[in-house]
Amino acid sequence: MTAGSEEHEPLISSSVDNQRVTYSNSPPGSSHSGSPRESGGEVTLAIPPSRGYGAIGGVEKVTYTWADINAFATQDRSRNKKFWNFWKGSNDRMFQQRKQLLKNINGAAYPGELLALMGSSGAGKTTLLNTLTFRTPSGVVSSGTRALNGQPATPEAMAALSAYVQQQDLFIGTLTVKEHLIFQALVRMDRHIPYTQRMRRVQEVISELALSKCQNTVIGIPGRLKGISGGEMKRLSFASEVLTDPPLMFCDEPTSGLDSFMALNVIQVLSGLAKKGKTIVVTIHQPSSELYAMFDKLLIMADGRVAFLGSPDQATDFFKELGAACPANYNPADHYIQLLAGVPGREETTRHTIDTVCMAFAKSEIGCKLAAEAENAMFHERKLLSGWVDSAWSDAVAIRAKRSPYKASWCAQFRAVLWRSWLSVTKEPMLMKVRFLQTIMVAILIGVIYFGQNLDQDGVMNINGAIFMFLTNMTFQNIFAVINVFCSELPIFIREHHSGMYRADVYFLSKTLADAPVFATIPLVFTTIAYYMIGLNPSPQRFFIASGLAALITNVATSFGYLISCASSSVSMAASVGPPIIIPFMLFGGFFLNSGSVPPYLGWISYLSWFRYGNEALLVNQWSGIESIACTRENFTCPANGEVVLTTLSFSEDDFTMDVVNMVLLFIGFRLLAYFALLYRTRRGK
Repeated sequence: MTAGSEEHEPLISSSVDNQRVTYSNSPPGSSHSGSPRESGGEVTLAIPPSRGYGAIGGVEKVTYTWADINAFATQDRSRNKKFWNFWKGSNDRMFQQRKQLLKNINGAAYPGELLALMGSSGAGKTTLLNTLTFRTPSGVVSSGTRALNGQPATPEAMAALSAYVQQQDLFIGTLTVKEHLIFQALVRMDRHIPYTQRMRRVQEVISELALSKCQNTVIGIPGRLKGISGGEMKRLSFASEVLTDPPLMFCDEPTSGLDSFMALNVIQVLSGLAKKGKTIVVTIHQPSSELYAMFDKLLIMADGRVAFLGSPDQATDFFKELGAACPANYNPADHYIQLLAGVPGREETTRHTIDTVCMAFAKSEIGCKLAAEAENAMFHERKLLSGWVDSAWSDAVAIRAKRSPYKASWCAQFRAVLWRSWLSVTKEPMLMKVRFLQTIMVAILIGVIYFGQNLDQDGVMNINGAIFMFLTNMTFQNIFAVINVFCSELPIFIREHHSGMYRADVYFLSKTLADAPVFATIPLVFTTIAYYMIGLNPSPQRFFIASGLAALITNVATSFGYLISCASSSVSMAASVGPPIIIPFMLFGGFFLNSGSVPPYLGWISYLSWFRYGNEALLVNQWSGIESIACTRENFTCPANGEVVLTTLSFSEDDFTMDVVNMVLLFIGFRLLAYFALLYRTRRGK
């Protein structure tokens, strides 16, 4: 059946007479040179000509075509088999059920055009976008032909030529808009671009995307720190991607969660970028009539198939010829989506409607032209793969793809990430004040409770308890201070790492170094307050040794906290698993259980316990050289000197050096394990 060849029954009934509705394809805001301004509910964007920051091989415009795109969701049914089926040895165990998500999708996106992927929920919009960007999730298998300017598209070439603005906006909320863009410029732009040119580009992008008014405003953290609006946040996502001036852009639901004005603002930005010659593909769920009029091309999907691909005016004519014209004063996007959406209880009618529309489009003039272009793209790819075609552009992309995925050098990445990490630490002064206030209050509390201990048999027990409190406080306070450092930023890290912005080792090293000054100062403050209040060994040398040991214990504990943070998928999980893991190490610290009475089969835990090494080192520092201890009670066992105290606890002065060495080894070991856990997270995230 061809469109317009015979009389058709209307696909939907309407009491409104069919009338032609004209929609302006130009955005309500007009472009002017100069700085952006807002007036009368419109945003004027200053879009300068392309500067070639991201042009590959001298090509600044990209035509992206795809043909016969199919996608299947695979489900391993063996998980649903009963246990006894395992022993049957049946091959049916390995059977995988496949559900087709995309069915022979053809299409093309051209420079200077804004292509909108539309359809109801479950139509396949996001699946198609993920397939086009080589971001197919696990459990989905895709096939088909994809070409960039007629050359076969590869994941490496796509990464070199395109930008992908994801639906969820992820930022370090304590940074300002300008600081965020400076960081993006430092790690995303090619390493040969000088710093001054990067900063000039940052200012250009801020001006282009109307971010000048909020450039010095913090981005914000929902529920904790007030920042920029939702529309500004979405424009900031675009700004991050267009810094390198990519010729091809993909956006997943850019208007999701925004009000009508902010949504219009965002689409104006995309339309302005398209007018610069960029190829832009967006998915959008249900646009308003204003947004619909701004799209250059529509790709309407239904049940994983192409129902229409063309301009809004062509869509009006196409559906009118099918007998399903959009009623007057009605949003065409709503009309087309409702027409092709599944209705519970009317599955057969819906399937018939979808089949009719899709077949009519395939046989229409636009559909036949699209199929011919797709066939031509497939033929061109086969020739190229056979070695018949070559081009400077494909060679340039191939050279770029073979390079390191990181634009910046290791040192440049390190400087940029360390700068951002330090900013995120120093921009939360309240958190810093709370940490130091907590340290001072606990130190004073312990000092008051154990105030002025004497070297007698009662003082021995009290001093040993105060020293173990040193250990416990330095451990729990600092572990819970860092237990959320990595898992809270894990989605941001995985996205930026997989975008080729920086290496995992750079991120880990920068985050730990940014926190290092805090964790070097806190134990010194704690020891300075409590040491002489309690009445510990008054020698200045012993005080500095105790301060150094407290700093070492703190850093071992923070290393273990980093390990828990990197191994946990969320902050709540890290906070839940932390205490049960720490308590066994504390029990084998030599205070609750004598080190000489540890069962042999549990001895390995004591060798991993920094409580044991720290407790022994601090007690040796306290009691070595003490020649006499006063005995104030009769008929009670009284240690004669410091050596007897250590012997009673199964500790030895000779082990002091090994205690320090073992804590250094634990510090290094926990940090390495934390780094490998972070690497594992990046592999899973990929």
